[in-house]
Amino acid sequence: MSDIRCRELCKTFRQGEERITGLDRVSIDIDSGEFLCLSGPSGSGKTTLLNALGGLDRPDSGSITFGGRRIDCLPRGELADLRLREIGFVFQAYNLVPVLSARENIEFVMQVQGVPAAERHRRSLAILAEVGLEGLADRRPPAMSGGQQQRVAVARAIVSRPRLVLADEPTANLDSHSATRLMALFQTLNREHGVTFVMATHDPRVMAFAARRVSMEDGRIVADRVQEPCAPEPA
Repeated sequence: MSDIRCRELCKTFRQGEERITGLDRVSIDIDSGEFLCLSGPSGSGKTTLLNALGGLDRPDSGSITFGGRRIDCLPRGELADLRLREIGFVFQAYNLVPVLSARENIEFVMQVQGVPAAERHRRSLAILAEVGLEGLADRRPPAMSGGQQQRVAVARAIVSRPRLVLADEPTANLDSHSATRLMALFQTLNREHGVTFVMATHDPRVMAFAARRVSMEDGRIVADRVQEPCAPEPA
């Protein structure tokens, strides 16, 4: 049985007097441990589908099941707890707390989860090293480049080894070296820890790493294919 099952998802948004289609009867199954990318032009529905999968936005109709549990109609409190315990998010806008350091931003979710302070500190420093930000633990987001902030956001999403990671343009603002290193880290988490990755992207580098590529246009899935992922060593 698939870990994630979406059936006939529909979502529209109001833009002035016009209704914009975000999702148009989207159905998709995603197995536990998949490494999948959603590709397509801007406005194709990639981010809308990610937000629905993570419970950040409810579809107008249709159903989403995660781990055998229907989540599209969960009460807000239960949905928030699910996101806290089982889902990591990487947003295009980073969503870092500007008054907190990189380490404190990464530790925040673990603090809410009740992870002891010493363990939070150890894991945050270790993940900063994994994403190439050694020595920047005490730097705050306004004093960091866009690429550095992106890597802090990634570190925050994966530090707790969630069951599912949803990433919206995870390599935005990253140079080629950093993007390759990040995708190699994602693959390691996927292969060694079974973390499921669903990524929305325009980046051919991300698409090349994915084992499954789902193409979207106008709120619909227009292609769904398995491919041989590339796995170069980080430069």
